Amino acid sequence: MPYGSRLAATMTRRLGRECVYTPSARLALYLALRRWCRPGARVLMSPVNDDVILFVVLAAGLRPVQAPVSMWDGNIDPAAVPESTWRNVDAVLTTNLYGLPDRVVELRRRCEELGIPLLEDAAHAIGTHVDGQPIGTFGKAAAFSLSKHVAAMAGGFLAVEDARTRRELELLRDDLLEPARLRTDLTAALRPLARSAVRGLHLVRPVWRTMQRLGLLERDDFRMPLHAPRLARSAREAPSLKAYEPWVRVDLHDFRSRHGALVRGQLELRMAGLDANLARRRAGAALLSGTAWASPALRDRATHEGPPPVFRVPLLVHDRDTLVERLVNHGVVTGYIYDPPLDDYAGPEFAEPSPAPSAARWFASHVLPADPLLARRITAALTKEQATTAHPSLVTPLPDPTPRTRLG
Repeated sequence: MPYGSRLAATMTRRLGRECVYTPSARLALYLALRRWCRPGARVLMSPVNDDVILFVVLAAGLRPVQAPVSMWDGNIDPAAVPESTWRNVDAVLTTNLYGLPDRVVELRRRCEELGIPLLEDAAHAIGTHVDGQPIGTFGKAAAFSLSKHVAAMAGGFLAVEDARTRRELELLRDDLLEPARLRTDLTAALRPLARSAVRGLHLVRPVWRTMQRLGLLERDDFRMPLHAPRLARSAREAPSLKAYEPWVRVDLHDFRSRHGALVRGQLELRMAGLDANLARRRAGAALLSGTAWASPALRDRATHEGPPPVFRVPLLVHDRDTLVERLVNHGVVTGYIYDPPLDDYAGPEFAEPSPAPSAARWFASHVLPADPLLARRITAALTKEQATTAHPSLVTPLPDPTPRTRLG
């Protein structure tokens, strides 16, 4: 029986597509890129995205092409992508940022016209639908993350169209998996329990501050250090997951470890509670979408289709970085901030710049991703901190930033 087949079967029943179980969404995405993109292919993607995803694309031997995005949700704006760009890309990678869906209907149409694959990064989007169809069923393949939605901090899936492709990808996955280790399993099993204990005992602030002082956080900023010379040397070995592992593993060192029955059993229990988790997210999103800080993209969707079960609610605020620091005092650690955009962060050597970068820069510098499960606490904290809503005025072109994290 294939590794993780019981978990995969559960996701297949939910999604209606064949699924491959993986230890992480980043490994699932790597499998998809290797399967559908030849080395050297150009992949259109949003620059408002996790830097790990950039490195997964590079590890697959591909050229990341940064797209213009909507200033309200950070996802690709297909209408703003120049025709010259459309004619010269070989695949499209969605983001579904924070769980707000990409414009997948239009992206699928363009990909079909061009004869190129649409690949969905659905790590933030379990439970998100467009026109009644679940995200993850629009493209050739979709990568999902359990750690984002059931607080498992491990586990992912790659959803594909047919059983034959699933079997091919299971073989490729097995070649990339690292052997199971008891210590790795215990760590993966205890991580979510420890996080729940910290929150339950109201220790978020002291624990976070202590980790900062002791240098236990892998990121000193929103982006990890680029280490450009070393990254350039790794390109000579691409496609190679091993060559890019120092970047791909950040925040999740066991991203390709073959977890044993202990971890998989825990994931099965957590998946059983997924629908209840999504319901709580909808309730939190409904509360936050009614605030002045909520992105219009969320408010419009909540008005017409009801609140989505988003992973994070995009709030748009002034002085975002200061608010992030002050929220820790209220027991809220804000993660998943993707600033600066990937083309500013990585530079043209590693990512083709967007032809229209202003919207991405504005959104990335003002968005405050709010956990809908903490909606009441966050609303109270932002009210107490007198947070003000950010508006893009006329969205005048922003100056080229000096990259904060382009470290040698």
